[in-house]
This record gives sequence, structure tokens and C-alpha cells, in this order.
Amino acid sequence: MKYIVRIFLFSLLLQSFQCDDEVNSNTPITPEMLSIKKQEIIEYISTFSCTESSGCLSIALGAKPCGGPREYLAYPNTVDQITLEAMVNEYYEMDNNYNIQTNAVSDCMVVGPPNTIDCISGVCTIIN
Repeated sequence: MKYIVRIFLFSLLLQSFQCDDEVNSNTPITPEMLSIKKQEIIEYISTFSCTESSGCLSIALGAKPCGGPREYLAYPNTVDQITLEAMVNEYYEMDNNYNIQTNAVSDCMVVGPPNTIDCISGVCTIIN
């Protein structure tokens, strides 16, 4: 019995030392937090350049209250895809939690992916 109690207490102790940098659903999200996270993503993308239009891709960003992304960002295929997706997923979670916390509503218009993305002066740009 002492052994079980020790295991239980040890597991509680370990949980109390956990650190979590990610925003959870109980953390109040502010528009400023969303703006800062979006700027981080844009700055990350801007550290890479393209040389031709075929080297450009797009990724959905954000969460509309009715579902679907708020917008799409263009980026060069030289970006570390795993890093970008992690950043975009974190932004999505924050945006979705903000929508829930504020009971947000939207126009429910579907935002589709861009039809044309071009490499202009080394920057992938959405042409629509």
C-alpha cells in the first residue's frame, strides 16, 4: 500500500513541474497575441526567398468562426515546412480559442486558396 501511495504522490509531483509554453484553451487570447503570432509567421517566411513562380506555395492561416481559414499566406518552397506548419497550427489554435472565448461570429464566406502565386522580386505574392 505504501508503494502505491508513493507512486501516486510522485506522479502528482511530476505534474506540478510540467511547463507548457503552448497556449491552452483556458488561456485568454487577445487580438494583440494573435497579431504578434501572425507577425512571427510572416517574419519567418520573409527570411526565405524565391527565384521563380513554381517555387511558391500557399498555406491556410487562422480560423473563421464558421469554419475554414481566414486567409492564405504565400511562401517559398525553401521554407522549413515542419516549422511553418507548427507555427500556423499554433496560430490556428489561438484563433479558434479566441473565437470560442469571445463568441465570435463571421460572414461565413468561404476563403479559397489562391489561384495564382507569383515570385516578385524574390517574394512569393498572391495574385488574385
